[in-house]
Amino acid sequence: MTTSEIRPSGPAEPRMTTKGEPLTARQVDPPEFAYRDELDFLAAYDSGPRPPGWRLTPRAVVTFVMGSGEPLAAGKGQRMTISPKFVGERAMVERAVVTLAGERGLLLVGEPGTAKSMLSELLSAAVSGSSQLVVQGTAGTTEDQLRYGWNYALLLAEGPSPRALVPSPVLTAMRTGAVARVEEVTRCLPEVQDALVSILSDRRIAVPELSGSDDSTVHAVPGFTVIATANLRDRGVSEMSAALKRRFNFEVVGPIADLATETELVRRQSKAALGRVNAEYTVDDAVLEALVTAFRDLRNGVSEEGWTVDRPATVMSTAEAVSVATSLGLSGAYFPGGRDMAALLPGHLLGVVRKDDPADQARLLGYWDGAVRRRAESGAALWRTLWDHRDDLSQ
Repeated sequence: MTTSEIRPSGPAEPRMTTKGEPLTARQVDPPEFAYRDELDFLAAYDSGPRPPGWRLTPRAVVTFVMGSGEPLAAGKGQRMTISPKFVGERAMVERAVVTLAGERGLLLVGEPGTAKSMLSELLSAAVSGSSQLVVQGTAGTTEDQLRYGWNYALLLAEGPSPRALVPSPVLTAMRTGAVARVEEVTRCLPEVQDALVSILSDRRIAVPELSGSDDSTVHAVPGFTVIATANLRDRGVSEMSAALKRRFNFEVVGPIADLATETELVRRQSKAALGRVNAEYTVDDAVLEALVTAFRDLRNGVSEEGWTVDRPATVMSTAEAVSVATSLGLSGAYFPGGRDMAALLPGHLLGVVRKDDPADQARLLGYWDGAVRRRAESGAALWRTLWDHRDDLSQ
């Protein structure tokens, strides 16, 4: 039997209803839809031991997140190259998967824009087939959003009953043995964090309104666990208690270390964003590299050459770099006519740096008067163009 190459999942094909009609398109597909073919392939490819309730083996979960690098061979002569989705340390991802396999809470911490949420989505999609059991932590998040609420029309009509109970994403994950996600856990108030302590400790939720029935306590089934995220830069509403910290394994998600790797990631994600609106990607490689270089210089407080750079207070994250690259691409697509994208870059950078502190505009000007000027004087044509547009930063 000849082998057949299965192409890696790219933009998902339009989904159809049972009547053959196209479903409404989504701006962004959850990973369980966007990479459905890869997940199905990996489930057949690796038949090794799986923790209770898992869709894939731990090894296949890591492969799904990090990519295979080369085609993998499954049964019936099928082959597929698994695309890389997260840029970071493989060892960190392996530790995260081991944590989930032990049904222990996983806390992903790091600077904003380092793909913590994306990693939690990928892990939950690979482990339990859904990334959508999520609670967004805010100052307004209540205990009900972690535990359960009520359909008040049914509650008034028939009193407390299982039919009137509205389960939270966490309660649904407990019932089905899935992964629940809690975003920005440090933005939750202490009483909400305390409810999470109870859930992670007891692995059950009491429903006193249903006392006397079999539904008065919901016990977590095997496979249930929680992935939470927290920003190092934004400490949130309240610090995590020591009790809550003890119930999580911490993993730090850091910025991308390599310039070429970060540039490729920015190119790939901005190109995908342009593809979603059917726009041609016209951002020049040199402009893209200059964009990522500027972000890295300002983020690290030192240039690639070792020159000191005054760091702005705002977060110069990879996610922000993707946003700027996408904006440059959209400018080229919707305002054609040979516009020099390098000339547009200073204005977009200014929009990024002055989000938090007005003094950051002066810091960006200092970067232009230092690293940008020195590169321009060395004869680099693109950096000369950037230097020529210094006045755009004085607005």
